[in-house]
Amino acid sequence: MKPRTFFAAIVVIALLGGANVIFAGSSLAQEAGLFIKDIEDLPLMPGLVEELGSGTAFDTAQGRIVEAYATGPVSEGGVMAFYEKTLPQLGWRRLDIGVFQRENEVLKLEFPGGPGAAPPLTVGFRLMPVGP
Repeated sequence: MKPRTFFAAIVVIALLGGANVIFAGSSLAQEAGLFIKDIEDLPLMPGLVEELGSGTAFDTAQGRIVEAYATGPVSEGGVMAFYEKTLPQLGWRRLDIGVFQRENEVLKLEFPGGPGAAPPLTVGFRLMPVGP
């Protein structure tokens, strides 16, 4: 297991107020729905459910590109607050509202339904290499 993935599991458990079960690895955490499937160390906010099969993931010479979507009865403000608190603990640096960078990757949080969209809210996660 990658050290970053183990750390991500511990951070998510801590953010959720502890847990009676400690996940032994990222595959167990993913099965429990705690992480985005194709971004193994990106936690899935409680209340969101990933829409499996709706995104894309592939590697390029510059790095990986991933689009993933999740929905749930959450607010845009709640999503932003969760990720603004969680991502820096996982090594991500905030560049702008909903935009984070870690090493050579940029993560963007998007809301395809637009501001004030009716529940459930859809959240888009776009991971891409840092541009030239």
